[in-house]
Amino acid sequence: MLDFKLLKKPFVVAGPCAAESEELCLEIASYCKDICEKNGFTYIFKASFDKANRTSIKSYRGPGIDAGIEIFKKIKSKGNYICTDIHTPDQADMISEFVDIIQIPAFLARQTDLVVNVAKTGRIINIKKPQFISYDKIKFIIDKCTASGNDKIILTERGSVFGANDLVVDFRNIYEMRKYGYPVMIDSTHSCQKMTAGSTTSGNREYAPYFAKAGFIFGANGLFAEVHPDPEKGLSDSANMINFKMFEKLIVELREMI
Repeated sequence: MLDFKLLKKPFVVAGPCAAESEELCLEIASYCKDICEKNGFTYIFKASFDKANRTSIKSYRGPGIDAGIEIFKKIKSKGNYICTDIHTPDQADMISEFVDIIQIPAFLARQTDLVVNVAKTGRIINIKKPQFISYDKIKFIIDKCTASGNDKIILTERGSVFGANDLVVDFRNIYEMRKYGYPVMIDSTHSCQKMTAGSTTSGNREYAPYFAKAGFIFGANGLFAEVHPDPEKGLSDSANMINFKMFEKLIVELREMI
């Protein structure tokens, strides 16, 4: 399992938005791990077995928890650390044996039962800061974790809702959240989303490298990025995932910054 101490140094959490297939996940994990290790970053593979928060009921959600576990077991067998998100309290125990980090989605980070159940697994917890709270309110989510016996916490900035249909990244959140004493990540790709009208979320992946580098300037020591060999064909968040070439260029540039 992943040693939490490794997250005090530069690290990268990256993979496809949804675990579309075992073959795709293996390809992405192998590529990202190689790039990260060459540039001095600890690499953690990330994919969702179920995107339960898709805009449309018709949107692809993922392979489901059972198929997802089989994919994670295969990824793990290749020497990778793994992060995935859950959406219901009962999924915490179901998934904890197979992953290193359990991620609490931003929209659900104030759900007490979900937070407590994740904390009780003893796994590292990645708290996505909700789009609707400021940095100071994340303290109450941290308190739920520590009161449940778990202080292995990562805090992630992914933008804040602004007006009716957009996100804005306030990089002061990163600077302030570092004061809690936990590793902080900048989610470079979800920060690119646009809450436009329609059945899917749009965005602009070209901003991702700039969000990433600005996040590190403000004190982040972790990068979250959705990566896909052909983002336009991705089944989830296709507008914001970055391709292999963009990912490698970003990792090299971050190495030169830090």
